[in-house]
Amino acid sequence: MDAASLIESFAEFAKQKNIDRPTMIRILEDVFRTMIRKKYETDDNFDIIINVDKGDLEIWRFREIVDNNSEDIWDHDKISLSEAQVIEPDFEIGEEVAEEIFLEDFGRRTVMTARQTLIQRVKDLEKDILFQKYKDLVGEIINGEVYQVLGREVLLIDAEGNEISIPKSEQIHKDRFRKGDSIRAIVDRVEMVNGNPKIILSRTSPVFLERLFESEVPEVYDGLITIKKVVREPGERAKVAVESYDDRIDPVGACVGMKGSRIHSIVRELQNENIDVINFTENKELYITRALSPAKITNIKIDEKDGRVSVFLKPDQVSLAIGKGGQNIKLASRLVGMEIDVFRELGDFEEEDVDLEEFSDEIDSWVIDELKRIGLDTAKSVLLLSREDLLRRTDLEEETVDGILGILKQEFE
Repeated sequence: MDAASLIESFAEFAKQKNIDRPTMIRILEDVFRTMIRKKYETDDNFDIIINVDKGDLEIWRFREIVDNNSEDIWDHDKISLSEAQVIEPDFEIGEEVAEEIFLEDFGRRTVMTARQTLIQRVKDLEKDILFQKYKDLVGEIINGEVYQVLGREVLLIDAEGNEISIPKSEQIHKDRFRKGDSIRAIVDRVEMVNGNPKIILSRTSPVFLERLFESEVPEVYDGLITIKKVVREPGERAKVAVESYDDRIDPVGACVGMKGSRIHSIVRELQNENIDVINFTENKELYITRALSPAKITNIKIDEKDGRVSVFLKPDQVSLAIGKGGQNIKLASRLVGMEIDVFRELGDFEEEDVDLEEFSDEIDSWVIDELKRIGLDTAKSVLLLSREDLLRRTDLEEETVDGILGILKQEFE
Protein backbone atom coordinates (compact mmCIF):
# COMPACT_ATOMS: atom_id res chain seq x y z
CA MET A 1 0.00 0.00 0.00
CA ASP A 2 1.48 3.38 -1.04
CA ALA A 3 1.24 6.60 0.95
CA ALA A 4 -1.55 8.08 -1.21
CA SER A 5 -3.78 5.01 -0.78
CA LEU A 6 -3.12 4.86 2.97
CA ILE A 7 -3.91 8.54 3.55
CA GLU A 8 -6.92 8.49 1.25
CA SER A 9 -8.52 5.45 2.93
CA PHE A 10 -7.84 6.93 6.37
CA ALA A 11 -9.25 10.35 5.43
CA GLU A 12 -12.43 8.79 4.07
CA PHE A 13 -12.94 6.73 7.23
CA ALA A 14 -12.23 9.75 9.46
CA LYS A 15 -14.73 11.93 7.57
CA GLN A 16 -17.44 9.30 8.05
CA LYS A 17 -16.79 9.60 11.78
CA ASN A 18 -16.95 13.44 11.64
CA ILE A 19 -13.27 13.89 12.53
CA ASP A 20 -12.03 17.36 11.57
CA ARG A 21 -9.04 17.95 9.27
CA PRO A 22 -6.52 19.20 11.90
CA THR A 23 -7.28 16.15 14.06
CA MET A 24 -6.82 13.84 11.05
CA ILE A 25 -3.40 15.34 10.34
CA ARG A 26 -2.39 15.08 14.01
CA ILE A 27 -3.33 11.38 14.12
CA LEU A 28 -1.48 10.66 10.87
CA GLU A 29 1.64 12.42 12.09
CA ASP A 30 1.54 10.61 15.46
CA VAL A 31 1.31 7.20 13.73
CA PHE A 32 4.08 7.99 11.23
CA ARG A 33 6.33 9.24 14.04
CA THR A 34 5.71 5.98 15.90
CA MET A 35 6.84 4.09 12.77
CA ILE A 36 9.98 6.25 12.59
CA ARG A 37 10.84 5.65 16.25
CA LYS A 38 10.50 1.89 15.81
CA LYS A 39 12.95 1.90 12.92
CA TYR A 40 15.34 4.73 13.83
CA GLU A 41 14.88 4.83 17.65
CA THR A 42 14.14 8.58 17.58
CA ASP A 43 12.13 11.02 15.48
CA ASP A 44 13.91 14.19 16.65
CA ASN A 45 15.60 14.90 13.32
CA PHE A 46 12.64 14.03 11.07
CA ASP A 47 10.09 16.33 9.44
CA ILE A 48 6.72 15.06 8.22
CA ILE A 49 4.66 16.92 5.61
CA ILE A 50 1.11 15.68 4.99
CA ASN A 51 -1.49 16.88 2.49
CA VAL A 52 -4.71 15.03 3.33
CA ASP A 53 -6.63 16.42 0.35
CA LYS A 54 -4.11 15.19 -2.22
CA GLY A 55 -2.93 12.12 -0.30
CA ASP A 56 0.66 13.41 -0.31
CA LEU A 57 3.21 12.32 2.31
CA GLU A 58 6.81 13.51 2.66
CA ILE A 59 9.17 12.30 5.39
CA TRP A 60 12.57 14.04 5.56
CA ARG A 61 15.56 12.97 7.66
CA PHE A 62 18.14 15.62 8.55
CA ARG A 63 21.77 14.77 9.51
CA GLU A 64 25.02 16.69 9.85
CA ILE A 65 28.01 15.43 7.84
CA VAL A 66 31.05 14.47 9.97
CA ASP A 67 34.46 12.98 9.18
CA ASN A 68 34.53 9.24 8.56
CA ASN A 69 36.70 8.78 11.68
CA SER A 70 34.68 11.08 13.97
CA GLU A 71 33.52 9.79 17.36
CA ASP A 72 30.07 11.34 16.66
CA ILE A 73 29.48 9.18 13.62
CA TRP A 74 27.05 6.92 15.50
CA ASP A 75 24.82 9.78 16.71
CA HIS A 76 21.31 9.68 15.25
CA ASP A 77 21.67 13.16 13.74
CA LYS A 78 25.13 12.57 12.17
CA ILE A 79 26.21 10.93 8.92
CA SER A 80 29.72 10.07 7.68
CA LEU A 81 31.16 11.93 4.71
CA SER A 82 31.38 8.75 2.64
CA GLU A 83 27.68 7.93 3.24
CA ALA A 84 26.63 11.49 2.44
CA GLN A 85 28.58 11.47 -0.84
CA VAL A 86 26.64 8.38 -1.93
CA ILE A 87 23.53 10.58 -1.76
CA GLU A 88 25.22 13.60 -3.36
CA PRO A 89 28.92 13.58 -4.45
CA ASP A 90 29.42 17.32 -3.76
CA PHE A 91 28.65 17.11 -0.02
CA GLU A 92 31.32 18.31 2.44
CA ILE A 93 31.92 17.99 6.20
CA GLY A 94 29.70 20.33 8.27
CA GLU A 95 26.88 20.47 5.75
CA GLU A 96 23.38 19.12 6.46
CA VAL A 97 21.92 16.25 4.49
CA ALA A 98 18.16 16.23 3.87
CA GLU A 99 17.20 12.69 2.88
CA GLU A 100 13.64 11.74 1.88
CA ILE A 101 12.33 8.53 3.49
CA PHE A 102 9.59 6.72 1.60
CA LEU A 103 6.74 4.76 3.18
CA GLU A 104 7.86 1.65 1.30
CA ASP A 105 11.16 1.80 3.22
CA PHE A 106 9.36 0.73 6.40
CA GLY A 107 8.22 -2.60 4.95
CA ARG A 108 4.79 -3.92 4.03
CA ARG A 109 3.99 -5.34 7.46
CA THR A 110 4.75 -2.05 9.23
CA VAL A 111 2.57 -0.13 6.76
CA MET A 112 -0.36 -2.52 7.25
CA THR A 113 0.04 -2.22 11.02
CA ALA A 114 0.01 1.57 10.63
CA ARG A 115 -3.26 1.35 8.69
CA GLN A 116 -4.90 -0.65 11.49
CA THR A 117 -3.48 1.75 14.06
CA LEU A 118 -4.96 4.72 12.20
CA ILE A 119 -8.42 3.14 12.13
CA GLN A 120 -8.19 2.22 15.83
CA ARG A 121 -7.08 5.76 16.72
CA VAL A 122 -10.16 7.17 15.02
CA LYS A 123 -12.41 4.71 16.82
CA ASP A 124 -10.79 5.60 20.15
CA LEU A 125 -11.16 9.29 19.36
CA GLU A 126 -14.80 8.74 18.46
CA LYS A 127 -15.35 7.07 21.86
CA ASP A 128 -13.60 9.95 23.63
CA ILE A 129 -15.73 12.51 21.78
CA LEU A 130 -18.92 10.61 22.66
CA PHE A 131 -17.83 10.27 26.30
CA GLN A 132 -17.06 13.98 26.60
CA LYS A 133 -20.24 15.00 24.78
CA TYR A 134 -22.45 13.14 27.23
CA LYS A 135 -20.27 14.08 30.20
CA ASP A 136 -21.18 17.67 29.42
CA LEU A 137 -24.88 16.69 29.16
CA VAL A 138 -25.14 15.07 32.61
CA GLY A 139 -28.29 16.41 34.26
CA GLU A 140 -29.90 17.44 30.96
CA ILE A 141 -32.97 15.94 29.29
CA ILE A 142 -32.46 14.09 26.01
CA ASN A 143 -34.72 12.06 23.72
CA GLY A 144 -34.01 8.51 22.59
CA GLU A 145 -35.79 5.86 20.56
CA VAL A 146 -36.23 2.39 22.03
CA TYR A 147 -34.66 -0.32 19.90
CA GLN A 148 -34.37 -3.18 22.40
CA VAL A 149 -36.18 -3.98 25.65
CA LEU A 150 -34.18 -6.28 27.94
CA GLY A 151 -34.86 -7.61 31.42
CA ARG A 152 -32.34 -5.40 33.22
CA GLU A 153 -32.34 -2.37 30.93
CA VAL A 154 -33.91 -0.67 27.93
CA LEU A 155 -31.54 0.23 25.10
CA LEU A 156 -32.16 3.36 23.06
CA ILE A 157 -30.44 5.20 20.23
CA ASP A 158 -30.00 8.96 20.13
CA ALA A 159 -30.36 11.24 17.11
CA GLU A 160 -26.82 10.33 15.95
CA GLY A 161 -27.31 6.57 16.33
CA ASN A 162 -25.34 6.20 19.59
CA GLU A 163 -26.48 3.54 22.06
CA ILE A 164 -27.78 4.76 25.42
CA SER A 165 -29.33 2.83 28.29
CA ILE A 166 -32.02 3.14 30.97
CA PRO A 167 -31.40 0.49 33.64
CA LYS A 168 -34.42 -1.01 35.41
CA SER A 169 -33.44 0.85 38.58
CA GLU A 170 -33.68 4.18 36.74
CA GLN A 171 -37.12 3.47 35.25
CA ILE A 172 -40.41 4.47 36.87
CA HIS A 173 -42.02 1.20 37.96
CA LYS A 174 -45.07 1.99 35.82
CA ASP A 175 -42.99 2.53 32.67
CA ARG A 176 -43.77 0.14 29.84
CA PHE A 177 -41.59 0.56 26.75
CA ARG A 178 -41.89 -0.93 23.27
CA LYS A 179 -39.55 -0.82 20.31
CA GLY A 180 -39.88 2.48 18.46
CA ASP A 181 -41.14 4.46 21.48
CA SER A 182 -39.67 7.93 21.96
CA ILE A 183 -38.42 8.35 25.54
CA ARG A 184 -37.43 11.42 27.54
CA ALA A 185 -34.96 11.10 30.41
CA ILE A 186 -31.97 12.89 31.90
CA VAL A 187 -28.37 11.87 31.40
CA ASP A 188 -27.58 10.51 34.85
CA ARG A 189 -23.95 9.41 34.41
CA VAL A 190 -21.37 8.32 31.83
CA GLU A 191 -18.97 5.46 32.54
CA MET A 192 -16.19 3.74 30.61
CA VAL A 193 -16.90 -0.01 30.47
CA ASN A 194 -14.20 -2.12 28.80
CA GLY A 195 -12.96 0.94 26.95
CA ASN A 196 -16.42 1.89 25.66
CA PRO A 197 -18.55 4.79 26.93
CA LYS A 198 -21.72 3.64 28.69
CA ILE A 199 -24.37 6.39 28.76
CA ILE A 200 -26.92 5.85 31.52
CA LEU A 201 -30.21 7.74 31.60
CA SER A 202 -32.66 8.15 34.48
CA ARG A 203 -36.36 8.83 34.81
CA THR A 204 -36.38 8.42 38.60
CA SER A 205 -33.87 11.13 39.50
CA PRO A 206 -35.22 14.28 41.22
CA VAL A 207 -33.21 16.22 38.63
CA PHE A 208 -35.48 14.81 35.88
CA LEU A 209 -38.51 16.36 37.59
CA GLU A 210 -36.61 19.63 38.02
CA ARG A 211 -35.76 19.73 34.29
CA LEU A 212 -39.39 18.99 33.38
CA PHE A 213 -40.45 22.04 35.41
CA GLU A 214 -37.86 24.11 33.52
CA SER A 215 -39.28 22.93 30.18
CA GLU A 216 -42.94 23.50 31.13
CA VAL A 217 -42.74 26.63 33.32
CA PRO A 218 -41.12 29.64 31.58
CA GLU A 219 -40.62 31.44 34.91
CA VAL A 220 -38.49 28.54 36.18
CA TYR A 221 -36.48 28.43 32.95
CA ASP A 222 -35.91 32.21 33.11
CA GLY A 223 -34.81 32.05 36.76
CA LEU A 224 -37.74 34.09 38.11
CA ILE A 225 -38.77 31.05 40.14
CA THR A 226 -36.15 28.88 41.83
CA ILE A 227 -36.65 25.22 42.62
CA LYS A 228 -35.12 24.86 46.06
CA LYS A 229 -35.51 21.10 46.49
CA VAL A 230 -37.18 18.09 44.88
CA VAL A 231 -37.91 14.76 46.58
CA ARG A 232 -39.64 11.83 44.89
CA GLU A 233 -41.09 8.38 45.23
CA PRO A 234 -40.94 7.84 41.44
CA GLY A 235 -44.31 7.19 39.84
CA GLU A 236 -46.13 7.70 43.14
CA ARG A 237 -45.57 11.06 44.79
CA ALA A 238 -43.22 14.03 44.77
CA LYS A 239 -42.80 17.26 46.68
CA VAL A 240 -41.25 20.34 45.08
CA ALA A 241 -40.27 23.41 47.09
CA VAL A 242 -40.25 26.60 45.01
CA GLU A 243 -39.41 30.22 45.71
CA SER A 244 -39.83 33.49 43.81
CA TYR A 245 -37.68 36.56 44.33
CA ASP A 246 -40.36 38.70 42.70
CA ASP A 247 -43.29 39.42 45.05
CA ARG A 248 -45.58 39.82 42.02
CA ILE A 249 -45.12 36.17 41.05
CA ASP A 250 -46.93 33.37 42.89
CA PRO A 251 -44.43 30.49 42.49
CA VAL A 252 -46.91 27.72 43.26
CA GLY A 253 -49.59 29.16 40.96
CA ALA A 254 -47.09 29.67 38.14
CA CYS A 255 -45.82 26.08 38.42
CA VAL A 256 -49.30 24.57 38.53
CA GLY A 257 -50.69 26.78 35.76
CA MET A 258 -54.26 27.73 34.91
CA LYS A 259 -56.46 24.80 35.95
CA GLY A 260 -53.30 22.72 36.35
CA SER A 261 -52.35 23.07 32.66
CA ARG A 262 -48.61 23.21 33.27
CA ILE A 263 -48.28 20.50 35.86
CA HIS A 264 -50.60 18.06 34.08
CA SER A 265 -48.10 17.45 31.27
CA ILE A 266 -45.38 16.74 33.88
CA VAL A 267 -47.69 14.37 35.78
CA ARG A 268 -48.46 12.47 32.55
CA GLU A 269 -44.75 12.18 31.69
CA LEU A 270 -44.12 10.69 35.15
CA GLN A 271 -46.88 8.07 34.91
CA ASN A 272 -49.40 10.08 36.98
CA GLU A 273 -46.99 10.87 39.80
CA ASN A 274 -48.81 13.01 42.38
CA ILE A 275 -46.83 16.27 42.68
CA ASP A 276 -47.16 18.65 45.64
CA VAL A 277 -45.76 22.11 44.90
CA ILE A 278 -45.13 24.14 48.06
CA ASN A 279 -43.76 27.58 48.86
CA PHE A 280 -40.27 27.45 50.33
CA THR A 281 -39.64 29.53 53.44
CA GLU A 282 -36.79 29.97 55.92
CA ASN A 283 -39.37 29.73 58.71
CA LYS A 284 -38.89 26.08 59.68
CA GLU A 285 -42.23 25.64 61.44
CA LEU A 286 -44.12 27.01 58.47
CA TYR A 287 -41.98 24.99 56.03
CA ILE A 288 -42.68 21.74 57.93
CA THR A 289 -46.40 22.59 58.05
CA ARG A 290 -46.45 23.08 54.28
CA ALA A 291 -44.35 19.95 53.70
CA LEU A 292 -46.91 17.78 55.56
CA SER A 293 -49.81 19.14 53.55
CA PRO A 294 -52.67 18.20 53.21
CA ALA A 295 -52.60 17.35 56.94
CA LYS A 296 -53.37 20.20 59.36
CA ILE A 297 -50.91 20.46 62.26
CA THR A 298 -51.93 21.83 65.68
CA ASN A 299 -48.48 22.03 67.27
CA ILE A 300 -44.79 21.55 66.38
CA LYS A 301 -41.69 20.99 68.48
CA ILE A 302 -38.31 21.19 66.73
CA ASP A 303 -35.18 19.58 68.21
CA GLU A 304 -32.34 21.16 66.20
CA LYS A 305 -29.69 19.19 68.10
CA ASP A 306 -31.07 15.74 67.18
CA GLY A 307 -32.49 16.89 63.85
CA ARG A 308 -35.98 15.68 64.79
CA VAL A 309 -39.40 17.29 64.65
CA SER A 310 -42.44 16.31 66.72
CA VAL A 311 -45.74 17.26 65.14
CA PHE A 312 -49.08 16.99 66.92
CA LEU A 313 -52.32 16.51 65.02
CA LYS A 314 -55.96 15.77 65.64
CA PRO A 315 -56.78 12.06 65.27
CA ASP A 316 -58.47 12.51 61.90
CA GLN A 317 -55.34 14.22 60.47
CA VAL A 318 -52.81 11.56 61.41
CA SER A 319 -53.41 9.28 58.43
CA LEU A 320 -53.25 12.30 56.07
CA ALA A 321 -49.87 13.30 57.52
CA ILE A 322 -48.49 9.77 57.17
CA GLY A 323 -49.97 9.15 53.73
CA LYS A 324 -50.32 5.95 51.73
CA GLY A 325 -47.57 3.57 52.73
CA GLY A 326 -45.96 6.37 54.77
CA GLN A 327 -45.09 8.30 51.58
CA ASN A 328 -46.21 11.74 52.74
CA ILE A 329 -44.23 11.78 55.97
CA LYS A 330 -41.15 10.21 54.33
CA LEU A 331 -41.09 12.82 51.56
CA ALA A 332 -41.78 15.65 54.00
CA SER A 333 -38.85 14.50 56.18
CA ARG A 334 -36.52 14.43 53.17
CA LEU A 335 -37.77 17.82 51.97
CA VAL A 336 -37.10 19.63 55.27
CA GLY A 337 -34.00 17.57 56.05
CA MET A 338 -35.21 16.45 59.47
CA GLU A 339 -36.84 13.30 60.88
CA ILE A 340 -40.54 13.96 61.54
CA ASP A 341 -42.39 12.10 64.29
CA VAL A 342 -46.20 12.24 64.26
CA PHE A 343 -48.16 12.33 67.51
CA ARG A 344 -51.88 12.34 68.09
CA GLU A 345 -53.04 15.32 70.09
CA LEU A 346 -54.56 14.12 73.36
CA GLY A 347 -58.15 15.14 74.03
CA ASP A 348 -60.44 14.40 76.98
CA PHE A 349 -61.23 10.94 75.59
CA GLU A 350 -57.58 10.07 75.19
CA GLU A 351 -56.16 11.06 78.54
CA GLU A 352 -56.37 7.50 79.87
CA ASP A 353 -55.32 5.88 76.59
CA VAL A 354 -53.12 2.76 76.34
CA ASP A 355 -50.34 2.18 73.80
CA LEU A 356 -51.04 -0.72 71.45
CA GLU A 357 -47.71 -2.31 72.38
CA GLU A 358 -49.25 -3.00 75.80
CA PHE A 359 -51.47 -5.58 74.08
CA SER A 360 -48.59 -7.49 72.42
CA ASP A 361 -49.38 -10.61 74.48
CA GLU A 362 -52.93 -10.70 73.09
CA ILE A 363 -52.52 -9.14 69.62
CA ASP A 364 -49.91 -10.37 67.11
CA SER A 365 -47.07 -7.93 66.40
CA TRP A 366 -47.80 -7.90 62.66
CA VAL A 367 -51.39 -6.82 63.41
CA ILE A 368 -50.11 -3.98 65.62
CA ASP A 369 -47.70 -2.94 62.80
CA GLU A 370 -50.60 -2.88 60.33
CA LEU A 371 -52.60 -0.60 62.64
CA LYS A 372 -49.58 1.67 63.11
CA ARG A 373 -49.15 1.85 59.35
CA ILE A 374 -52.40 3.81 59.12
CA GLY A 375 -51.49 6.02 62.09
CA LEU A 376 -53.15 4.09 64.92
CA ASP A 377 -50.81 3.54 67.85
CA THR A 378 -53.11 3.62 70.88
CA ALA A 379 -56.15 1.62 71.94
CA LYS A 380 -58.61 4.49 71.82
CA SER A 381 -57.35 5.69 68.43
CA VAL A 382 -58.47 2.30 67.11
CA LEU A 383 -61.81 2.47 68.92
CA LEU A 384 -62.45 5.93 67.44
CA LEU A 385 -62.77 4.27 64.03
CA SER A 386 -65.73 2.16 63.02
CA ARG A 387 -65.40 -1.52 62.18
CA GLU A 388 -66.04 -0.66 58.50
CA ASP A 389 -63.27 1.98 58.46
CA LEU A 390 -60.78 -0.47 59.94
CA LEU A 391 -61.62 -3.09 57.30
CA ARG A 392 -61.39 -0.51 54.50
CA ARG A 393 -58.09 1.07 55.57
CA THR A 394 -56.19 -2.05 56.61
CA ASP A 395 -55.44 -5.43 55.08
CA LEU A 396 -56.92 -7.24 58.07
CA GLU A 397 -59.61 -9.91 57.89
CA GLU A 398 -63.06 -9.34 59.48
CA GLU A 399 -62.40 -11.95 62.15
CA THR A 400 -59.10 -10.26 63.10
CA VAL A 401 -60.70 -6.80 63.32
CA ASP A 402 -63.54 -8.16 65.51
CA GLY A 403 -60.99 -9.80 67.80
CA ILE A 404 -58.98 -6.56 68.14
CA LEU A 405 -62.08 -4.48 68.94
CA GLY A 406 -63.18 -7.05 71.53
CA ILE A 407 -59.80 -7.00 73.31
CA LEU A 408 -59.55 -3.17 73.31
CA LYS A 409 -63.14 -2.56 74.46
CA GLN A 410 -62.63 -4.96 77.31
CA GLU A 411 -59.71 -2.80 78.49
CA PHE A 412 -62.00 0.16 79.16
CA GLU A 413 -65.05 -1.68 80.55
